[in-house]
Amino acid sequence: MKLSEIMVILQEIAPVELAEDWDNVGLLAGDPEQTIKKIMLTIDLTAEVMAEAKKFKADLLLAYHPPIWDAIKKVVRGMGASPLVYEAIRNNMAIYAMHTALDVARGGVNDLLAEIVGIANPESLQKPEVQTGAMCKLVVFLPEGDLEKVSEAIFAVGAGDIGEKAKYSKCSFRCKGTGTFQGERDSNPTVGKARRFEQAPELRLETIAPREKIGAIVRAMVAAHSYEEVAYDVIPLYDGSNELGLGRWGDLAEPIAAGELIEKIKKRLKVKTVGIIGPAWRKVRRGAVCAGSCGSLLRNVIRQKCDFYLTGELKHHHALELQQAGVTAVCVSHTVSERIILPRIATKLRRQCPRVEIKISGKDRDPFLWS
Repeated sequence: MKLSEIMVILQEIAPVELAEDWDNVGLLAGDPEQTIKKIMLTIDLTAEVMAEAKKFKADLLLAYHPPIWDAIKKVVRGMGASPLVYEAIRNNMAIYAMHTALDVARGGVNDLLAEIVGIANPESLQKPEVQTGAMCKLVVFLPEGDLEKVSEAIFAVGAGDIGEKAKYSKCSFRCKGTGTFQGERDSNPTVGKARRFEQAPELRLETIAPREKIGAIVRAMVAAHSYEEVAYDVIPLYDGSNELGLGRWGDLAEPIAAGELIEKIKKRLKVKTVGIIGPAWRKVRRGAVCAGSCGSLLRNVIRQKCDFYLTGELKHHHALELQQAGVTAVCVSHTVSERIILPRIATKLRRQCPRVEIKISGKDRDPFLWS
């Protein structure tokens, strides 16, 4: 199975556009045309995981945390910030990271944590900012005789496609109007004469286009258009449909004693020790979760009047603020809060990639030893 085909599946699981701006997700190293026979899943790419992956003969390292965070100027064995990237490339292993895209995605890490806590209808703890989406609108003005020629030219290079599962192609809107112009002395207008104010019947053609293809689409449009100077607009579109953000919060399906809930969490996450802040005797009716290090969201937890917060780790002053607000918070360790998602990702991949061998790393573990 080609890496590009697996990337489509991973994009469905955790769309890269959901990731935080500071994050580095998606394909970090590798050839999309590479054939993938074995995938190893891990939270962190460490020397121990790399040795295990080499023994397994993995073609793809699917890491939760990106092994590449900052710009790399050199990829040299044993030197620089990313010697493991050198080892991966040398052994023909592609690297793909999911991180905050998987945190935010439906069915991702935070939805799983919300499920463990028992939150009935979880909402995002932090709503995303409205951002420019992957699409833009193309508007062009043209004489009626150019309509079919121009529209077919732009459709042929990627314009007009809407939807994913029920995909529609050649989508556009067309309406009639009047165009005005006055060509100067050296102009050669298709309609009318130079140096004379003209009014001409025209059509307005609107369609949608992927941002990465807009250059090719505009070139095809201009080539097919009969006007000497083509009037057109490219308008960036904003994605207003996505309400997914970091963390989850909501009322529990059934209230539960905090102590009982903590024992349930320890059992599901397979840990013996957790850090507890605030009262452990209360009845929990409304909870919040956020994988990893999410102290920055604590005021959202307080604002939503949550009485319980499950996360990976907290800074000292964040812990004090939650304690002061009377919130019971549980820290299970950064990677422990995330590792639970790996079996679910492996199951999805096995279902959709039956000819690919999937393995969860046995060497990937919490860097902290709790005793």
